[in-house]
Amino acid sequence: MNPAGPRRCARALLVLVGITACSSATQQPIASPAAPAAASARGAPPRSEADVQFKSGRIPHHAQAVVIAGWAATHGARSDIRILSERIVVGQKDEIALMQYWLREHGEAVPAADATHMSMKMNGMQHDMLMPGMLNDAQLAQLDKARGAEFDRLFLQSMIGHHEGAITMVDELLGSTRAGQDDVVYRMASDVYADQTTEIERMKKMLATVPAGGSR
Repeated sequence: MNPAGPRRCARALLVLVGITACSSATQQPIASPAAPAAASARGAPPRSEADVQFKSGRIPHHAQAVVIAGWAATHGARSDIRILSERIVVGQKDEIALMQYWLREHGEAVPAADATHMSMKMNGMQHDMLMPGMLNDAQLAQLDKARGAEFDRLFLQSMIGHHEGAITMVDELLGSTRAGQDDVVYRMASDVYADQTTEIERMKKMLATVPAGGSR
């Protein structure tokens, strides 16, 4: 997440709040999360199941990034990686709040800010799944155990993969024939693609400077 990320998120939130306020002024009161029909009736922006899945899946994806970026301060990360991690924590927390707001305003289930998996119902059964690029339990444990240069290396490798997973999610959304026409979803997806692509290149350059063998 580059420094523009939180500003873009704030602008998107203002747009979303403005849309909701205009709609609420002439329609019914704000719907509860369990009432998608009411959200539609009061003129909520158009959205599709693909939009909902994108937002719902991005919340646990962001939540994991917040967790592992938060380790930089306690795991001996070098200064530039700590700064990067702080930006990731701030930016992705802001975006989690925006996505929760969007889901709530559309009457959809809202994942917790610290969700670890995306829950989906398929064939009548509930499934918990990791989104593209997310670390599994063994990978999280390995990263949490690392310190110093070893942490720097594993963190950058993990976050690069995490960001590449985010781009995969954007590609899947924008390439889906089931995607809706919601401006906030489209803008966020476009910002994710631009921000994450830029940050991947930055992290690759940082990774190239991490000494091999886990020492500085």
